[in-house]
Amino acid sequence: MRDDNSDADEAPLLSTSFLWKVVGALAALSVASLVLSYGAARYGAWLAQDGRTDSEERLAVTIGQDTLALPANMFRFPEQRKSGDADQVDIVVAWPEMAGYSAAIADRFNQADDGGNLLFLQYSQSVMSRDMSGRLEPIYRRLFSGEPQPGPGGLSLHRLDPNAGYGAEVILTGDETSPMPFVTRCILPQNAGDATSSDCQRDIHVGRDLTLLYRFSSRLLPEWRNLDRAVRDFSDRRLDPSP
Repeated sequence: MRDDNSDADEAPLLSTSFLWKVVGALAALSVASLVLSYGAARYGAWLAQDGRTDSEERLAVTIGQDTLALPANMFRFPEQRKSGDADQVDIVVAWPEMAGYSAAIADRFNQADDGGNLLFLQYSQSVMSRDMSGRLEPIYRRLFSGEPQPGPGGLSLHRLDPNAGYGAEVILTGDETSPMPFVTRCILPQNAGDATSSDCQRDIHVGRDLTLLYRFSSRLLPEWRNLDRAVRDFSDRRLDPSP
């Protein structure tokens, strides 16, 4: 269930104090994301040793009002690799095929720190009524500091108020005049060669009441349109449409 009382993007005009409470909450999520990003970067070494399967058995995972049909070889964690109810599910797929682990592409799963090989997807029940695209105007834009800079693939790079608690993160945006602009948060490496498979993250709403958080390499930023479309299509194909 959504906690709309804590979702500041519901208010047409936000008070400064209320905005900063939300910023604090989002910044806390940012710290958690950094921990998860570190885990994603280390995942390749772990996967090379244990925990993987090439089974394509279809498993049905229900989160709230939505059911996902996912092959076993996409699950990150063995304990989640089962049908039934769940609070969240974490999967990893090869880019650009959006495919799970198999012997044919095992090397790409074993070298996650090379950047660009993998996408990390996490499904959970929505707790905010707007996803990252919807938070651009009421929240993120009020935290931008200075003029935007040109980013890869026609994106605009925005630096954030240093008091907002986002550390070294930046926000990149595209198609800002559309109803669903592209918005992603990234910690960009100083050298392109240091990119990992989880430099950037974006969350979108899918299904009836799911939030899909996906992490990807900054090397994929020039492909942001194809990337976002592929992730949405992937989810649409795996969601059970029955009421």
